[in-house]
Amino acid sequence: MSLTERLRRLIAASGPIPVGEYMALANAHYYATRDPLGAGGDFTTAPEISQMFGELTGLCLADAWDRAGRPEGISYVELGPGRGTLAADALRAMRAAELSPPVELVETSPTLRAQQAERLPAVRWHDDVATLPEAGPLLVVANEFFDALPARQLVRAGEGWHERVVDVEGDRFVPEAGRPMPGSALPAHVREAPEGSILEVSPAAAAIVRQLAQRLVRQGGVALIVDYGHARTAAGDTLQAVRGHLYADPWMEPGENDLTVHVDFEALGAAAEAEGVRVLGPVTQGAWLTALGIDARAAALAAAAPARAEEIEAAHARLTAPEQMGTLFKVMALAAPAWPDPAGLA
Repeated sequence: MSLTERLRRLIAASGPIPVGEYMALANAHYYATRDPLGAGGDFTTAPEISQMFGELTGLCLADAWDRAGRPEGISYVELGPGRGTLAADALRAMRAAELSPPVELVETSPTLRAQQAERLPAVRWHDDVATLPEAGPLLVVANEFFDALPARQLVRAGEGWHERVVDVEGDRFVPEAGRPMPGSALPAHVREAPEGSILEVSPAAAAIVRQLAQRLVRQGGVALIVDYGHARTAAGDTLQAVRGHLYADPWMEPGENDLTVHVDFEALGAAAEAEGVRVLGPVTQGAWLTALGIDARAAALAAAAPARAEEIEAAHARLTAPEQMGTLFKVMALAAPAWPDPAGLA
């Protein structure tokens, strides 16, 4: 039975379901059944664009480890590691800095685990962050991970806010205002948004950030969160679907498209700070990569392979230019109390 039919039956039996539940079911099916990355997939992430992204990420983590006094027992952790491309590039750069940590990947897709195994020998997988090593500092990366987590949508209707739900209408699913909820739980600067405004909140994202922050406080280390989104909580419907590198209808063929929402970095930062870590940023991806030395790295790669100079420059622009990934994508760091600030986030 297709996911579409399962959702139709679920809604027919118990009524409309929250947008967050729809998104969770759709993405669970989507990621479990395919490799979504690259030219033959649905989207391309920064590590797939150029080795420079992973290398600089690895050097940023290795530098923090070095300035922390090179503690023993370190682990490299990645959430949603895709094909393992970022990890492979980051670990290569770390080895050059005399750091070779064991690799712990939070990944549930059998398809992607198989690809990661080809690139990363001796990797250990986890279904969630709860089973990560309990001892030793953690160097954590989450690149384009939080945008795919389920988000609730709250809509301003009449005098208050309602949770948006998903119903069936003809051959497609449709969102509509559902249960009322107290507006007092919302940030003050969006509480009185105009009629029809939509606010997205992700309890799943906040819970994972809290878990990571608790680990960093207990064990030491830093985490880098790279994603597209807004620096401050703001009203707006950002739910989107991508298929074959083109935008698709998020309410048609659930489980066959990649569903994402913009990450609310203010909310993530507040959740992390409440657990006792320092939060740095967010800064734009372009500014972060530039501060880490991507200009010099691109020049060195082009000098070593002149035939690829144009390709390398195009990748550099795609990662850093404001009109491409440079501004929409942002970087936030979490640092354990006794650890230094990761580079590039001042």
